[in-house]
Amino acid sequence: MRALSLHLHEAGVLLRLTGPLVLAQVSQTAMGLVDTVMAGRVSAVDLAAVAVGSSIFFPVYLFLIGLLSAVTPLVAQAYGRGDGPAVRQSMRQGMAIGLITGCLLMPLLWSMRPFMAWMGVDAEVIPVTDRYLFAISWGLPLAGLFFALKGGGDGFAKPRLSMFAGFLGLGVNIVANYLLIYGHLGLPALGGVGCGWATTLSILAMLAAMAVLLKKSRTQGTDRLFTLTGTWFGSGASSTAAFLRLGVPLGLALFIECSIFTLIALFIAKLGAQVVAAHQIALNFSSQLYMLPYSLAMALTVHVGYTIGRGRLGRLARIVRTGLVLALAGSVCTCLVVLAFSWEIAGMYTPDPMVRDLAATLLLFAAIFQLPDAMQVNCGGILRGCKDTRVPLMLMVLAYWGIGLPLGYGLGLAGLGGMEPGPQGFWIGLICALSAAAVLLGGRVRVMLRRLREAEVRAARP
Repeated sequence: MRALSLHLHEAGVLLRLTGPLVLAQVSQTAMGLVDTVMAGRVSAVDLAAVAVGSSIFFPVYLFLIGLLSAVTPLVAQAYGRGDGPAVRQSMRQGMAIGLITGCLLMPLLWSMRPFMAWMGVDAEVIPVTDRYLFAISWGLPLAGLFFALKGGGDGFAKPRLSMFAGFLGLGVNIVANYLLIYGHLGLPALGGVGCGWATTLSILAMLAAMAVLLKKSRTQGTDRLFTLTGTWFGSGASSTAAFLRLGVPLGLALFIECSIFTLIALFIAKLGAQVVAAHQIALNFSSQLYMLPYSLAMALTVHVGYTIGRGRLGRLARIVRTGLVLALAGSVCTCLVVLAFSWEIAGMYTPDPMVRDLAATLLLFAAIFQLPDAMQVNCGGILRGCKDTRVPLMLMVLAYWGIGLPLGYGLGLAGLGGMEPGPQGFWIGLICALSAAAVLLGGRVRVMLRRLREAEVRAARP
């Protein structure tokens, strides 16, 4: 009974952290949903342009998110030790690195037209996509600052701050989309391109809100956070190099995970705007569901990091087991929901019967996708809390690029096994990639727990 009580306690802690994180993710992923639905009401070309543009933008955006994810375990462990200056230093480093990296990434999005032509994207879609990418690129430096602040707020277990900022951003996104896509209040009707400008404005709003909320929180380490005096790049254990050794693998891991979706979207673009639109619907709805396991993974990162910082390694295995059980239970629920309502979900996105029918079929694959996806992302969250990032990166490369993409291309375009060309083969490849990642990262979690136990035993010896 005592063991059950302890596991229930850990489940309660994780769920209390996860709740606001889920709501924060709702606001973030809902922006993509709003963009897809509102652009889809203009034309299939605008929807396809947003689909292709988002598929190019999001790997870059997720690299930035991953890079700044280093702030969360650094702050969580420092907060667990009661080290306020280290909390402040980690957040300031994140802000400086995020701003510089965001600026450096902007020209990458400006130069995608030749790449889209090489990948065979429909000639009618390319100009709209190019203007969309230019508009949304201006949000990258702002996002670098925002995610550094968000990582700090999450790291000292105040996810409600990012939740409030996220819903403000969502409100700005909806209003700006309405004005810029359709051309109200005397503004030009930009169609899908308006989604890019609306996203940039929403990121600016979230950054401003997060800065104000942190300043008012008076949490240890947030004093003098925004003053220009003092150091912004640390030394020794808190050096920029140490930050990058932790953050770059996280950024590359997210980039690798998302880049496979980008390449698949570009491969599918050869099959026409309607197929792209159907694939985007299935992918977009999956991204709405992804917020649940991803939020739990973020809670695990914070809870694991804080527990290590406090030196309470005896709790660690229990936290890990509880978190993974919650992840599996949640993914079973979302899988069943998608299986039961695939046709209704597709109908929410588009009135086009051909797009709707194909999207409903792809959603059946997306339902199965939920199970391995939840396990691999939560194993990754545990490893981030342990500040273990380089080996997980290599395991992700193997799963996605060594298994998922070749298999998906073979089934989806090359006719492997006699399968007709289409997006279904790519979804099978994705499911296989996620399954491999879940197994490999789960094994790495076991290795890290064993190493931490061994280190604790060595430290206890006289």
